[in-house]
Amino acid sequence: MKFAVIGGTGRIGSQVVENLRAAGHEAVPHSPSTGVDIITGQGLAEAVEGADVVVNLTNSPTFDEASLAFFRTSMDNLLAASEKAGVGHFVILSIVGVDQVPGLDYYRAKVLQEDLLKAGSVPYSIVRATQFMEFMDAVLSWTADGDTVRLPRTPVQPIAAADVARFVAETAQGAPLGGVLDIAGPDRYPLDELGRLTLAARNDGRTVVTDDTAGMFAAVHGDVLTAPSGARIAPTRYPDWLA
Repeated sequence: MKFAVIGGTGRIGSQVVENLRAAGHEAVPHSPSTGVDIITGQGLAEAVEGADVVVNLTNSPTFDEASLAFFRTSMDNLLAASEKAGVGHFVILSIVGVDQVPGLDYYRAKVLQEDLLKAGSVPYSIVRATQFMEFMDAVLSWTADGDTVRLPRTPVQPIAAADVARFVAETAQGAPLGGVLDIAGPDRYPLDELGRLTLAARNDGRTVVTDDTAGMFAAVHGDVLTAPSGARIAPTRYPDWLA
């Protein structure tokens, strides 16, 4: 099959392209560097022409309210081009529990992206992943102050980007789900404990202070960011990934 991977040069997209090519498919990465602009629509018609499947792995440049406009415009443009090209399957990557955290602008924006896909005419699949292991550096940086990092006890179940890419590629090769596949890493941690594990593994002398009001994940309540019933569980464990 032919796959148009939008955002195909990024962290997840580049690995999805590799996985699809290894399975014998034609997978073409598209991004601003290849002349495709999902906001203006430049190059989109050419990008999806002849594609059996479109995999959209683009991301908003910000996590604030502006992300809503990004996902609305990009999805409107991508879906219009895909419908015109007769694409048979449209796949996006979203977040486990995304519809249960209305206090975060970015999560509301991802819900909008899902809703636009569901309302379109192209058969679709939504892959929802838990937090990427690779994001821990960013999470630590948000609330770092000198020798301390403040983190809430929010339960998380981190997944390696390589595992995410494998699940996305697998889903893209299958029949459209017309629904959601949840994926997660194998182990649950309170976010503050995950921070301590990360700093210790890197011989980073900073101290994690538990603060349930600190950072973006303070807006998350309960276990909504951990694997729900029926989720597919990835093999990579966080200590092994750190090592």
